[in-house]
Amino acid sequence: MRTIVLATGNQGKIKEFATMFGRLMPDVTVLGLKDFPEIEEIPETGTTFEENSRIKAMAVAKATGHVAVADDSGLMVDALDGQPGVYSARYSGEHATDEKNYLKLLEEMHNVPMIHRTARFICVITAYAPNGESLVARGSWEGRITSAPLGNHGFGYDPVFWDDEAEKTAAQMNADTKNSHSHRGNALKSLLEDWPVFWERV
Repeated sequence: MRTIVLATGNQGKIKEFATMFGRLMPDVTVLGLKDFPEIEEIPETGTTFEENSRIKAMAVAKATGHVAVADDSGLMVDALDGQPGVYSARYSGEHATDEKNYLKLLEEMHNVPMIHRTARFICVITAYAPNGESLVARGSWEGRITSAPLGNHGFGYDPVFWDDEAEKTAAQMNADTKNSHSHRGNALKSLLEDWPVFWERV
């Protein structure tokens, strides 16, 4: 049984990744950073999703000796010139929470009409092996920002992200529906298309 370490302590992300990896690679054990408490917080010093995902994947692969998979994702809102972007997780400040972040977003957009509330989630995933091999994939998810939070599932900005095709927010979707639409699901599908060649090299 081979091991992949997800470079995150976010249980929502771990659950999503483990579900999608498990369906395609049942012989792989998926762990998270909580399984390696000795690893200190990894500073996300990059200015792009690609840079941050690589920083995290490299650090965890070197610390654990296992293949590490890291994602950096965020919400880009057209009416806010692409904000909050790479700063999505800490949009509301030093003591940011999911609720504080999306409430700040709603406040920033309170005068923006629905037609101009277009946005997209972006996700970049980097797989990095201790021998230096790496694999990068990108995914996106188009939607709109609601005027109020809807739904109790998911995490992050899910309660305020409306999918026109599904006619519901990300927080109103079950796990299977969300994975079939989401930026993270799209990025992971892309990653797994090239995974066999990468896996042979590590």
